[in-house]
Amino acid sequence: MEKSRFPRGYKVYLPLVALFVLLTLVMPRSPKFQYDYKKGAPWMYEDLVSEFDFPLLKSEEQLKSDLQKAGSSVIPVFRYDPSVFQSAQSALASAELGKYSSARPALNVALQDIYSKGILPASHQSDIVGFVYVQRDMRAAKVPVEELYTIAEAEDALRSSLASVLPEAPVDSIYNAFLAPLVSSDLVFDQQVTDLIHEENVALVSPTLGIIKAGQTLVSKGELVTADLELLLDSYKKEYEANVGYDGPEFLQWLGNALIALFLVLILFFSIYFCNYHIFEQFNKYLYILLVFTLSAVSSFLVVEIEPAYFYMIPFTLIVLYLLAFFTRRLVLLVYLISLLPMLIAAPDGVELFFIYLAGGIAAIYVFDYFNKGWLQFVLALVTFAVMAVVWGAFRLADGMEGMMNIRQLWQLSLAAFLAVAGYPLIYLFEKIFMLVSSSKLVELSDTSRPLLRLLADKAPGTFQHSLQVMNLADAAARSIDANIPLIRAAALYHDVGKIANPQCFTENETPGVKFHEGLSPKESAQEIIRHVSDGLAMADKYGLPDVLKDFIRSHHGTTATGYFLNQYLNDGGNPDEVSEFYYNGVKPSTKEEVILMLCDAVEAASRSLKDYSPASIEGLVDRIIDGKADDGQLSDSDISLREVNVVRQVMKAYLQQMYHSRVSYPKRKEKAGK
Repeated sequence: MEKSRFPRGYKVYLPLVALFVLLTLVMPRSPKFQYDYKKGAPWMYEDLVSEFDFPLLKSEEQLKSDLQKAGSSVIPVFRYDPSVFQSAQSALASAELGKYSSARPALNVALQDIYSKGILPASHQSDIVGFVYVQRDMRAAKVPVEELYTIAEAEDALRSSLASVLPEAPVDSIYNAFLAPLVSSDLVFDQQVTDLIHEENVALVSPTLGIIKAGQTLVSKGELVTADLELLLDSYKKEYEANVGYDGPEFLQWLGNALIALFLVLILFFSIYFCNYHIFEQFNKYLYILLVFTLSAVSSFLVVEIEPAYFYMIPFTLIVLYLLAFFTRRLVLLVYLISLLPMLIAAPDGVELFFIYLAGGIAAIYVFDYFNKGWLQFVLALVTFAVMAVVWGAFRLADGMEGMMNIRQLWQLSLAAFLAVAGYPLIYLFEKIFMLVSSSKLVELSDTSRPLLRLLADKAPGTFQHSLQVMNLADAAARSIDANIPLIRAAALYHDVGKIANPQCFTENETPGVKFHEGLSPKESAQEIIRHVSDGLAMADKYGLPDVLKDFIRSHHGTTATGYFLNQYLNDGGNPDEVSEFYYNGVKPSTKEEVILMLCDAVEAASRSLKDYSPASIEGLVDRIIDGKADDGQLSDSDISLREVNVVRQVMKAYLQQMYHSRVSYPKRKEKAGK
């Protein structure tokens, strides 16, 4: 197992320098309120004295209540329409009253009195209380609603006038026959003017409760932060962060930002170094990680300048999805945590937001394998939102239920969760730009109906079955140490495709009665066996396999020897100094996935030759092969740890014992059984 090598070369450090410069430039240079406080907790700092005048802001509940009162207190406006009375007067004058025509003058006076006060329209007769504005002749007068008529009241007044003039006459019959059309509303609701008054009333609501003067002590050391005191401190904090400029030497501010940016870059660098230093050797993956971190950091610093409230709707969990497509969970979690640090530094509620998005990201890491296709991605978003909402609610409970009804923040968190799903298809663009191979692509390549795998199944069926068994064994081993599972599965299927060129050369594909190696010298046989690696690379080029899978073809035998033919050569008196042609001209595995494939390939092939499948025999086989590879130096260049090798060792033993466990022997039937 190789020790971590400190990376060298400008290609590693030049992007870090560029990232450092960018972070220094975009980092906010406005001062941040340096005190943390919480309602119900004592003030832990020295006495805080106001350095400037500032407005004491109302709480959200107070402001909302005042706005509701201002909106509900708006007085509706009606325009008087004189043409309605004129039409009624004309209709009365032309009405054929017959023997009741003597009542016409009294009815005219009654109409004039009714219309002079005003008749409300039917649509506003039940929902208006208090006062209304009535606009007549370009002047608006405030009139009590009780002084206005409804249509029913106007009709009753007209009937009363008729009854007083003609006490013996059938009032209802006369009214229905001649007078009913005379009553209609002469007040027209003016929606535009009413809305204007409403807007003016709302605009006049002050968001403040007064002014706090400079020099006033806001809070003393040890004083309990009550709700009123918290409101005072919130007002001071908002004014401080919005309008207070930096009054020290400018170069010191730049120096402070530069140091913060430097430490962020160093934390990211050493996290990659200690987690998987081989990333530095894969420049495209290295640049991709830096890009993802940069997107998160720049987003955080820009949102602080634009509107800090937007932090609740930034899809930070998208970072997890972008990283999971190409890296293992351990590296993803580490890089994601570091990517949230700029938000923790810059956001006003940095600690709360950090925990919300960290919990959401961990949930996404855990369930991604189950909900990463098609419409199931929306289930992923729902799970992520649910976890973030629970953490958000936990902070509200810790604050004494304060802000629990802030539905806007919950809505923004839900938007952030679903924006992560909406942004995920960009992964295919990044895959092309950075020439990476995503998990989705590897899963697609693992489909056994792919042309190259179908060719392997047709030309070398024994090798194909061997590859399937290696894939299952490697899958179990990879899961035990958090290796890249889609990568190891695809690599296991393709590692032996070179055997298509000469399938009869390998025992698993031999036709009964045909011995390919009869008549060949040990050297010739060894060269035929070794050639399947170069043939596999040629086949991979022909079918367009990605470079990462070619690395497995190249390294799955490392620099080992073809032991069977080497031993045969030496036993026949061959020169021990001339054995180079018996060794694979490959490369040693450099990643834990390549190590897993090498070990699983060798163990699965050797297990076929066992005569005894007892647990002791299987354990001895696994130990012998793994220890032999280690003693031969095949694991010396890889990033796999001794602990991980031992975990893989135990998993392989358990898997083979399950695969080759003995069956119950069926007893022979002595007599035929009836139906």
